[in-house]
Amino acid sequence: MSSEIELLRQKKALELRKKILLSQEKPPPTPVETPKLNSREVVQKILTGRGAEVLAKARRYYPKEVGVIEENLARLIDSGRLKGPVSGEELYSFLRRVGLSFSMDTKIRVKEHGELKTLEEKFREGVQ
Repeated sequence: MSSEIELLRQKKALELRKKILLSQEKPPPTPVETPKLNSREVVQKILTGRGAEVLAKARRYYPKEVGVIEENLARLIDSGRLKGPVSGEELYSFLRRVGLSFSMDTKIRVKEHGELKTLEEKFREGVQ
């Protein structure tokens, strides 16, 4: 009976050694690298409203400066220091504060009876 117990212990020890050897032979799973987004894509993800339009307009006037600003904003986003959505108004204000002044196309429209009308159309209706 003790010989049977001894055989079982030896089998268990052998199985344990096999498991240890197999785990040592297997290379550790390589971490799956997520594709790095470029700075422009990272910044585009957090822009809301007219943010993309503001950034595109600023890029037309100041391509080098906006590139540097995008890289810095992307770094802040990746590190978690800049969170949440950034509206077009906030981005425009920020760009003005850092010295990039440019004008945006603005249109004032009025919603009347479920239809958007420009101020010009609204004034024409009032005159007739």
